[in-house]
Amino acid sequence: MAREQFQNLTEPMYYILMALIDERCGVDIMSAVDEISNGRVKVGPGTLYALLGKFEKEKMIVETGVDGRRRSYIITEKGLNILKEEYERIMILLRDGKRFLGGMVNENRK
Repeated sequence: MAREQFQNLTEPMYYILMALIDERCGVDIMSAVDEISNGRVKVGPGTLYALLGKFEKEKMIVETGVDGRRRSYIITEKGLNILKEEYERIMILLRDGKRFLGGMVNENRK
């Protein structure tokens, strides 16, 4: 069920799961996403906590601690497998794009 729901991860989903390879709380996850994506992807609190709830429900992440209102999470083996599958899917897209668009992309940038 989870793989169908998360067949193709959105960029925020992908980067949040990557950020959770290390244990982090919400604020640290947002900061890590910003850092990992070189500032290209921004995740606000509403998006973050909605996705964390979905990921936790599907056992892709697990809550590791609570300190007041601060909750920490880490990716599970199931979540890591989904993240790796998405990485492989993206690599296939890149290979196909390079094969068919490789020369055209550089020409259009001039």
